[in-house]
Amino acid sequence: MRYTTAALLSGFLCIGLVARTEGQARQGEEPQRTNRQADTLRTSQGDLRILPLYHGSIMLEFAGKVIHIDPWSRADYAGLPQADLLVITHTHGDHLDRAMLERLRKPTTTIVAPPAVADTLNCCEVEAVANGETRTIEGIAFEGVPMYNLVHGWRSGMPFHHKGVGSGYVLGFGDTRLYVSGDTECIPEMKALKNITVAMIGMNPPKAMSPAEAAECVRAFKPAIAYPIHYRGQKPEEFAAALKGTGIEVRLRKLEGEP
Repeated sequence: MRYTTAALLSGFLCIGLVARTEGQARQGEEPQRTNRQADTLRTSQGDLRILPLYHGSIMLEFAGKVIHIDPWSRADYAGLPQADLLVITHTHGDHLDRAMLERLRKPTTTIVAPPAVADTLNCCEVEAVANGETRTIEGIAFEGVPMYNLVHGWRSGMPFHHKGVGSGYVLGFGDTRLYVSGDTECIPEMKALKNITVAMIGMNPPKAMSPAEAAECVRAFKPAIAYPIHYRGQKPEEFAAALKGTGIEVRLRKLEGEP
């Protein structure tokens, strides 16, 4: 489903005029300098380049297209190209950073997001892909996967992430399927995933999984490769240790400013 505003104001100005959201870098705050390490994965339709940047922010390159996922101003984007596709998982400020969207967006950029993000932006064209929906956009298959809390919340009946607030996504690059979890606990929909080549798994309790819970979920759907992301205050090494001997390759990257 395509979402547009009734009146097309300036696409670039619209995002920039909205006040800074919670979680966005403060004015003058230095971005986190992390050791960039890109991996290249061969697919049936060419190479896929994977560059985890910081927290939940990832850059992919495929078939001449640049894909930025959940770009956040605290990441170091110096020298990186603007986006052909911007993918946003949900509305929280460390995932939906309006200033960084403005910086990375070109006139031809396509934004892919769940309906809640489209409603929140309310100023620019968004290709909305909802939970359970599969669409092909710019030659890339997008499958919406729920992300939500089963147990943890602000109080009873008010989870940190309710079902419908956002979506994880499976992106299809030929025969290669890459899953980005968004912020979620170990939910049945994740355990039921099939034929995942690469899994980018957030772990930041209580709003997302602990490393142990993340390993349990990953063990259930058995991707070939797993990257811990969004792990502030956690030890991704515990995730790697829990998956030792399973045949799942765990790739650890320094994403949260640690030495």
